[in-house]
Amino acid sequence: MSRSLARSNLHHRNALQKLPLGVSSNFRYWGADQTIYVDRARGGRLWDIDGNEYIDYRLGYGPCILGYADPRVDEAARLGIEVGGVFALSTEREYDVAKRISKMVPAAELVRFSNSGTEAVMAALRLAKAYTGKDSHLIVEGGYHGVFDAVLWYADIEEWDPALGDPPVAADSGGVPQMMRKLAHFTPLNDANYLEDLLRRHHSSIGAFLIEPIMGNCCSITATRAYLQAARELCEKYDVIMIVDEVKTGFRVARGGVQELMGIKADLCTFAKAVANGYPISVVAGREDIMRQAGDGVVHGGTFTCHSVALAAAEKTLGILDGTDALETIAAYGTALQQGMSAVLAARGIPHSFVGHPAMGGLFFKDTPPQTYRDWLDSDYTFYDAMAPELHELGILCEPDSREPWFICEAHAQDDSLAQTLTAFEHAVDTTIEKLDYRGPAEHAASA
Repeated sequence: MSRSLARSNLHHRNALQKLPLGVSSNFRYWGADQTIYVDRARGGRLWDIDGNEYIDYRLGYGPCILGYADPRVDEAARLGIEVGGVFALSTEREYDVAKRISKMVPAAELVRFSNSGTEAVMAALRLAKAYTGKDSHLIVEGGYHGVFDAVLWYADIEEWDPALGDPPVAADSGGVPQMMRKLAHFTPLNDANYLEDLLRRHHSSIGAFLIEPIMGNCCSITATRAYLQAARELCEKYDVIMIVDEVKTGFRVARGGVQELMGIKADLCTFAKAVANGYPISVVAGREDIMRQAGDGVVHGGTFTCHSVALAAAEKTLGILDGTDALETIAAYGTALQQGMSAVLAARGIPHSFVGHPAMGGLFFKDTPPQTYRDWLDSDYTFYDAMAPELHELGILCEPDSREPWFICEAHAQDDSLAQTLTAFEHAVDTTIEKLDYRGPAEHAASA
């Protein structure tokens, strides 16, 4: 039996009268008859206004690392309400949370708070360019760093012919001034020679290198340790500030984030999603000499920064992640999920691989995972794109776009989510095989 989205569809038609696309973020629009509206969520599950229940592997793109409505965090947030909200003044708790972050992330010598990942990356870029006096920046192809003009550019690989050289760079939005194109340079992941050649030619204008070592908007394609070490050395050689964007990986893949996993230390780093289990707060942190510019020539601030509720939630969330085995529980569940999915696919002779980290892993329909965003073109993403709606029908909520990872929370391990997910996954795979008349990636790609 198919789920009904009648009420969501009706609400979407009504919402269109007051909200562009009927939503408050473009990424929440999945089509006129597939956009869902949430009624409530708890643990690792979400219910829409039609009463459909989902095991949620989107988790708001990663914030709810402990699970929705975690009672420990929500109790702290309620106590935060009693502090009073917003004052345009500071509280003692800011220092306490900053100390916790510095303890967990050695690169975070000094800390400043913001409200969103976009704001944190904006601040990091501003600090880096002020420190170096250089106006341009370098972005890894496939990386995502928020929704502000300086980073709303992308390497357009989908219609790209490799025989013609590097992929073209295009604006990701209308309204982005074309004059800003000259400030953004792009490099493929895991190609240190390309990176060095680019820096050799343009280092006099490049002030910052922005990288997600696990690309959170590109199905967790992952940098190698050797590449990151080379990039670290090249940034030092050419006087470029290395900004490690951990908006999605921070406090999720390890207590010290991806920097702990990879054994690197950023000049500046950003955090947001998992900091407060869904309450809005973000962090820009890094070397003391760079960070001290905030308030000494570099503007940073915001009226709602360090709202008493979000800050109290951050204090509790980080304390749990740092002081319990929550991250180990999450990783173990993610590993078991991937092993179960692999068994289903292997039994049907479907090539596949996983990449990233079990807490935010990517699934590819190819024997070996891609090393770069360019490699993504060679994976059979059409199978994933066809399978995702089938999973939704069966109560498994993943992102419809194959470039988004599956996020795991601690609460997933506290009920029968794993068994339900794997049963649904098996059904969805079989339905997709039948729907596509799937005979293997080569034949399918030829007929697509």
